[in-house]
Amino acid sequence: MSLNSTPSSERIHIGFFGMRNAGKSSLVNAVTGQELSVVSDIKGTTTDPVKKAMELLPLGPVVIIDTPGLDDEGTLGEKRIARARETLARIDMAVLTVDASVGLGEKDRELIALFEKRKLPYVAAFTKADLLSERPESGKNSLYVSAKTGENITELKEKLGEFAKDLENSKKLVSDLLSPGDMVVLVIPIDESAPKGRLILPQQQVMRDVLDAHCSFAVCQDTELTGTLKALQEKPRMVITDSQAFGRVSKNVPGDILLTSFSILFARYKGNLEALVKGASALSNLKDGDKVLISEGCTHHRQCNDIGSVKMPGWIEGFSGAKPEYTFSSGNNFPEDLSEYALIVHCGGCMLNEKEMHYRISRAEDAGIPIVNYGIAIAQMHGILKRSLSVFPDIQGLLK
Repeated sequence: MSLNSTPSSERIHIGFFGMRNAGKSSLVNAVTGQELSVVSDIKGTTTDPVKKAMELLPLGPVVIIDTPGLDDEGTLGEKRIARARETLARIDMAVLTVDASVGLGEKDRELIALFEKRKLPYVAAFTKADLLSERPESGKNSLYVSAKTGENITELKEKLGEFAKDLENSKKLVSDLLSPGDMVVLVIPIDESAPKGRLILPQQQVMRDVLDAHCSFAVCQDTELTGTLKALQEKPRMVITDSQAFGRVSKNVPGDILLTSFSILFARYKGNLEALVKGASALSNLKDGDKVLISEGCTHHRQCNDIGSVKMPGWIEGFSGAKPEYTFSSGNNFPEDLSEYALIVHCGGCMLNEKEMHYRISRAEDAGIPIVNYGIAIAQMHGILKRSLSVFPDIQGLLK
């Protein structure tokens, strides 16, 4: 990823839905001004969700997702429909394409009901309007468009832009916890799991947010932390560490300096901090044979000492004294049925957008399964959760 590009997780996700041959792919191409999707008179040309990160005025950085037709047929068609519906979990707004000559059908109405249930802003785009001799007036959530003539394509983008204004995320990673002039120390271990020649996304984003707060930061590995703290003329306001080094770092940071982790900051930024903190208590209650889901939002080559598949199970067993059974998931492969798990341990979610992260947490809550993220779990298992949450003055009630 270029340092100058907006990460996918921070872009507005727009899903295009509809029946086969409703003109969905043609509309996507007209809106984006690119040949993003294959257009054909043959039904079912779009077989899997097609994603494209791009700049789209007046919205800015977005991810466009073109989904398979919701009236696909057969066993394979059912799988395609399931993939299209899964997209609902990670989009911020939706465009429902409807063939204007056919009108809204039962499946269209079902989808609108899903949009409204999930509180997703949406617009029903009635396509092929150039073929109509007469048409009703466009409504609050509807617009007659033509990919062929370009009719109302600009208006559709402007309507999506209006949705985007309501979706602007006022949450901050760390800048709201700082005052101008504060110094922050970032602890970033460089081990076998660190990508060569670059920093990972959470570290980049925290650095930028510190700068936006008109503060300064020093960066070091955990092995150089003591020397770094001594070298500073004034003590820092806060130390933010990679969660894997939490135990070592906490021993070297004086108690009058705030301490937290990148992962815990992300728990507040795009998750549900209260739910994740509550889930930490389940780590003490695990029994032999309990099933634990360890889930990551990104896909990467697992190293020999991988945090999710190696370190986390070791920490869990050392803390709980139990021998659970583990299931691992990554990317979009979050299990549909969560009922078999005693606990879900999730990564910080830096590669997932806020919508997807909230959806996964709410799925766990609906199933009655405790869920905790890496940073909170590690802090709990090292006995420093209360300290690591003290940076958030508005959640002190969770620390009792």
